[in-house]
Amino acid sequence: MRVVRLRAPGGPEQLAIGEADRPRPGPAEALVRVHAAAITRDELEWPVDRLPAIPSYELSGVVEEVGTDVAGVAAGDEVFALTPFDRDGVAADYTALPAELLVARPRALGHAESAAIPLPALTAWQGLFDYGRLGADERVLIHGAAGGVGGFAVQLASAGGAHVIGTASAANLGLVRELGAHETVDAATGLEDAVAPVDVVFDTTGGERLRRSPALLRAGGRLVSVAEDPPDGGVYFTVEPNPDQLSSIARLVDRVEVLPAPVEVFPLMSAREAFARSLEPGRRGKVVLVA
Repeated sequence: MRVVRLRAPGGPEQLAIGEADRPRPGPAEALVRVHAAAITRDELEWPVDRLPAIPSYELSGVVEEVGTDVAGVAAGDEVFALTPFDRDGVAADYTALPAELLVARPRALGHAESAAIPLPALTAWQGLFDYGRLGADERVLIHGAAGGVGGFAVQLASAGGAHVIGTASAANLGLVRELGAHETVDAATGLEDAVAPVDVVFDTTGGERLRRSPALLRAGGRLVSVAEDPPDGGVYFTVEPNPDQLSSIARLVDRVEVLPAPVEVFPLMSAREAFARSLEPGRRGKVVLVA
């Protein structure tokens, strides 16, 4: 099979396409024919302590074979997943991974669009509901609401019955409103004058907006960031695979309550070009490798 590997620390120039034996699924594992593998902007910086490494941690594909002690998935199932960050990724024709991570992909989407969902959507879900404990009728302020994670956060919070306020650049405020925000704020303006107190701040940008956020919280409010450690007792976290949450997200997508971000598709053999494209500033959506 074909496989993409990061050979040494660095950028896309350190990627190489090679050949490898097709893996066999071990106990509790499934072998998946990878149809699409999504790219996260800074992910080539993650595996520097275990090189060479296969990048990409989001997939959509078809189960080819299952190992022993597997229940819930079978050969022929169309699935998607977020895979653990402490092991090789999925930028290859085939990958073997824990079967418990696989869930049915959204029926309304193709493989490329499905592969682009798990990491940003699960990050938004966990930030809002696990760490932010956001409830219906509560007020949430989302920094970076037009971004990959922020766009899913706006939609998930709105679907959950919260009152959503999104910050973004002036050029993106219309998009944030289209995603379901009840209020939008130009990120260049003074937040304290533009935003009434909120129950949750979910930050995806860091920097000055995050530092000014504690003053916007009601008593007992929660400050959560995926960009950097927040001040004043806030919580920073890294997303984790969660198949139950991913199944819930797939159902929301199929009910058209959550819309995926646009994708830009590259063939697996053009991995260098795809990763370089993902690093370009000002682009929206995900870059996806298709095999």
